Amino acid sequence: MSATSPAMQGTAPAAAAADDNALTPRRVLAFMVMVFGMFMAILDIQIVSASLPDIQAGLGASADEISWVQTSYLIAEVIMIPLSGFLARMMSTRVLFTIAAAGFTASSLMCATSSSIGEMILWRGLQGFLGGGMIPAVFAAAFTIFPPSKRSTVSPIIGLIATLAPTVGPTVGGFLSATFSWHWLFLVNVIPGIGVALGAWMLIDFDKPNWKLLNKFDWWGLLALAGFLGGMEFVLEEGPANDWFDDHAVAALAIIMVVGGIVTFWRAFTRDEPLVDFSAFANTNFAVGSVFSFTMGIGLYGLTYLYPLYLGSVRGYDALMIGQTVFVSGLAMFCTAPLAGILSAKMDLRLMLLIGFIGFAGSTWMLTGLTADWDFKELMWPQIFRGMSLMLCMVPINNLALGTLPADKMKGASGLYNLMRNLGGAVGLALINTILSDRRVLHYERLSEAVTWANAEAVSQMQQTAALLNARGLDGETGALAQMVARLRGQAAVMSFIDIFLIITVLFAGLALGALLMKPPPKNVKVDAH
Repeated sequence: MSATSPAMQGTAPAAAAADDNALTPRRVLAFMVMVFGMFMAILDIQIVSASLPDIQAGLGASADEISWVQTSYLIAEVIMIPLSGFLARMMSTRVLFTIAAAGFTASSLMCATSSSIGEMILWRGLQGFLGGGMIPAVFAAAFTIFPPSKRSTVSPIIGLIATLAPTVGPTVGGFLSATFSWHWLFLVNVIPGIGVALGAWMLIDFDKPNWKLLNKFDWWGLLALAGFLGGMEFVLEEGPANDWFDDHAVAALAIIMVVGGIVTFWRAFTRDEPLVDFSAFANTNFAVGSVFSFTMGIGLYGLTYLYPLYLGSVRGYDALMIGQTVFVSGLAMFCTAPLAGILSAKMDLRLMLLIGFIGFAGSTWMLTGLTADWDFKELMWPQIFRGMSLMLCMVPINNLALGTLPADKMKGASGLYNLMRNLGGAVGLALINTILSDRRVLHYERLSEAVTWANAEAVSQMQQTAALLNARGLDGETGALAQMVARLRGQAAVMSFIDIFLIITVLFAGLALGALLMKPPPKNVKVDAH
């Protein structure tokens, strides 16, 4: 007679499974290492934005070339993010994250040592591609290794990093380039990057590799994905400044984008192991949450772009002054993160989402009173409300979109979810630049129609300006006319900013109503079954 009963035999595998899924201090530390790696990757999207003139001068680049320092990073990153789900299943999270962190660190060092704009673009592209491998892994880990009862703590952390990093990017970049040199925008990654790579290799033990998937790797699918997403990113980045399809390069990449998109979706739905698995969109909450993530990308990256643009072009601030002014949003996010975690565990996530969207809409509505004289004091409260609202939005969106998916869908879904946020930012920036340009021209024409020689007030001001310039020995009439044109252009620019803020207000106010249409999350998303 056997000494082991069937019941006892069944407990062994169950205990082993429990050990595999146990939340140990090692796994918590591994997750924190991954979060720091994600912070570095997202920070580097915006860290160069306020310092491009310094890099341009250092490398002797043209105005057209220098924009590629940021564009190459974005294109490469957006290709890697959805690809990372397949690679994580094939390599395991440990191997993928270690390679990504080590490669990101090495390419950061090469960026700092670049002596030409060509080298910089090459290494920035590689840096973006490898950095994109770290971002989705963190979201996937958060919703697989942590029990549901811990999500009110974990979700605010990843939400904070995903929103804080691009927000403080211009601040960090402006400080480093002003205090040291532009090289430190990249050198600052080296020591922490080495630590992240070593920590990932030694600590991550969430899953096992499945190297058999290498035999099923869809190389044609990868080429199509690169053409689709890379072409889309190029068109959205370069289109607004180059009259869209009037530019041959933009038109050619648009064709590549369409063909690549068709092939990408065809192979995704006809292969047993597609590079990008779209099946997660069958989950209603994930589909709606992805739409919200897309829109959040518009608000997050759009305002991160608009504030420095206004301060630089209208107020004449340098990189450091811009960084000091926009830091308020990051501080508000940091302070709101604990509150967002507490609220996510105690209230309906849809209501929390509604409050966050209304708050964000309110913050942009406050900016519709913008003038050419606004500075830190006037911009402080809109930035505070924006930072608080972003955190109140991100936490429930993360939980609603990813918290109801099965574990086997998490890696692929995490890549798609993050891709939607990045694409939202790309689409938002393209629309913002196009609208700013068109509305600036329109407002200038309308103002010019009103400021004529028949306008007594305009004539009086020009005469006063001309008299002052004549008294200084200058050509008063020509100088007065030039100053009036500059004032009209400046006012037209401010009015175009107001138009954008109004559009974003309407967008987020409408999205607030959409939050009520989401299905309430199952109870087990919020609490443990125990």
